[in-house]
Amino acid sequence: MPELPEVERARALIAARGLGRLIVEVDDADTYVCRPHQPGEIAAAITGRELTAAHRRGKTMWFDTDGGEGPTLGLHLGMAGQIVVDDGIAGDPQLDGHEHPPWNRFTLRFSDGGRLVLRDRRRLGRAVLDPPLDGLGPDAGEITRDAFRARVGRGAAPLKARLMDQSVLAGIGNLLADETLWRARLSPLRPAGGLSAEELDRLRVQMRAAIRSAIALGGVHTGELVAHRVRGGRCPRCGTELRRASVGGRTTFWCPREQT
Repeated sequence: MPELPEVERARALIAARGLGRLIVEVDDADTYVCRPHQPGEIAAAITGRELTAAHRRGKTMWFDTDGGEGPTLGLHLGMAGQIVVDDGIAGDPQLDGHEHPPWNRFTLRFSDGGRLVLRDRRRLGRAVLDPPLDGLGPDAGEITRDAFRARVGRGAAPLKARLMDQSVLAGIGNLLADETLWRARLSPLRPAGGLSAEELDRLRVQMRAAIRSAIALGGVHTGELVAHRVRGGRCPRCGTELRRASVGGRTTFWCPREQT
């Protein structure tokens, strides 16, 4: 599932290859992916324009057109999306990278013959004009120490559920939460409001390190804990059998010896 690192790689791909190219055709016929827009509505708004800047907060990307003079195009990878720009691909690493026309949910075609595609086998991605961002918390990779303490370190919710609340902190999904908590040696079951300032600072440092590593290596699937998140899996540091439970509605693995 794409989380912040995969989305950042997709944003970077569009920033590197998709900006400054004239849009001459838009396929926005998928009314579910392009909701609430009707077929042709996005096309009418951005055909003849160029993407000129690429932004991201958490798992949400958006792109200025014509230097901010045109509408903003929002793209979301959903649970299994990829971005394709010509022969470059970023997003869900589980897709095989081959062409699957039915999975091409939204396409921009450029005047030079190239294209940008939102490819999504599960049809849970989104393409939308002027996406709302008000409900998103600060980006997990950029949040300051004081803001992290104030937003994450309160309430009785389990720590993992707090990390994954996109209104509190944008970008952390299931795998990245488990990897971060394992790195920080903190239990996902701890009440978020019970952490000390020192523990919150350690958590933020390890979260940022996990994000940087995943971006550099290709996605959250490269985390040190991820390969061991199976029944009977063991902690890659100490060898203790990992505990498994549902936290915040998501399957969670942690080391009962080291994560306290």
